[in-house]
Amino acid sequence: MKLHIKNGRVIDPANGVDAVQDLFIVDGKIAAIGAAPAGFAADQSIDASGLVVAPGLVDLSARLREPGYEYKATLESELQAALQGGVTSLVCPPDTDPVLDEPGLVEMLKHRARIVDQANVHPLGALTVGLKGQALTEMAELTEAGCIGFAQAEEPILDTNVLLRAMQYAKTFEYTVWLRPQDAHIGRGGVAHAGPLASRLGLSGVPVMSETIALHTIFELMRSTGARVHLCRISSAAGLDLIRAAKKEGLNLTADVGVHHLHLTDADIGFFDSNARLTPPLRSQRDRDAIRAALVDGTVDAICSDHTPVDDDEKLLPFGEASPGATGLELLLALTLKWAQDQPHDAQGALALAIGKITCEAARIAGLPAGTLGVGAAADVVLFDPAARWLVDGKALASQGKHTPFLGYELAGQVRATVVRGRVAYQR
Repeated sequence: MKLHIKNGRVIDPANGVDAVQDLFIVDGKIAAIGAAPAGFAADQSIDASGLVVAPGLVDLSARLREPGYEYKATLESELQAALQGGVTSLVCPPDTDPVLDEPGLVEMLKHRARIVDQANVHPLGALTVGLKGQALTEMAELTEAGCIGFAQAEEPILDTNVLLRAMQYAKTFEYTVWLRPQDAHIGRGGVAHAGPLASRLGLSGVPVMSETIALHTIFELMRSTGARVHLCRISSAAGLDLIRAAKKEGLNLTADVGVHHLHLTDADIGFFDSNARLTPPLRSQRDRDAIRAALVDGTVDAICSDHTPVDDDEKLLPFGEASPGATGLELLLALTLKWAQDQPHDAQGALALAIGKITCEAARIAGLPAGTLGVGAAADVVLFDPAARWLVDGKALASQGKHTPFLGYELAGQVRATVVRGRVAYQR
């Protein structure tokens, strides 16, 4: 299969490319950019005039709900949502049912993903058996089965000795430990950012110190073990200050933020809107502004969708009783572009920076050969119109999860086509 994508603005942050050029794909690989390779005769052509041609997006946190939660979503629905959002590679956390703590379960998920044959699925293995924070999993066997790292999802480890042993084990084999910093006790059971608004609404709070105390512990263990850690979905200005200092110190550390936290604050809870019930909770405007600044200065390496489809029965409840989570795969690109448009510096540089945060930077964190349009790379490509505006309508979303705090918003940036391994997997 030979594919010719012509007349598009090719933006490839990994290689510093930003120019109107043609892209040539042969047998699932990038064959050339600019001039056609010798003897090239396209089987299919796409005119990308007026469109941006970028590497397929890499999402660092997308719950596909299989196995165990098929009533919330299925691989078919969520991978279709990924394609419609331009996401060609996604990392899924291990908090399925059963938990991804055995090689057979990982192999089954990978097999299902191959059968569906849409976006590339890369599972994280459970750091501890059943995510119970007690016995370590067989990380080597899980890696052989296809895991790219190890996480606890939303389950904190109560015993710091267990986390210490896990990081020692991971360092031995150079595995990456993925952790969302949260203290196991402070803020437990909280549903909103601990601040004046939560107090007025009568909602139990999750204080910022829940994040910062956990970060202090993680950094001490990193100093002791030398382990590589990726911090997931940082939410506070104080947490970002600690990460900035830890990076300056030289700790082997990366961090991401959820795309919702780029734009929203706890004020967006409004009159108890359960669509704004997220984990970690939406925090103050100061925290949101700090996240935006940290993306620019490199403290935060990547943006993820934090895609968590929730069904009506668990979402259409009083705020404190509703399940946390929101759909995000189809919004990741548009919301990242919105952040770029809000930046005070030059628009062209901001666009390339934003695309890098959801392509090559995310791929680097996950250790994936993705997020680039370099010659010889896998031909995972997204074509989008940065000016096209569209309305976020739950009924129009491909994801089985229809709940997002952005319902009714008009966003700019619409995917026109998604190419996976050289095949046009989605075209609008």
